[in-house]
Amino acid sequence: MAYKISDECIACGACAEACPVSAIKEGETKYEINADECIECGACAEACPVAAPAAE
Repeated sequence: MAYKISDECIACGACAEACPVSAIKEGETKYEINADECIECGACAEACPVAAPAAE
């Protein structure tokens, strides 16, 4: 399953910068992961300072 970003997101952009396939974009209130592009590598979860991205 693709990763999903929880409401804990502080919109810092660390996850988007870490994503090797550019599957993460800024949403209205938090960053969002395109499930069709996510390769489930976990780079976003490692980069996030508040542990917002998690595997579903």
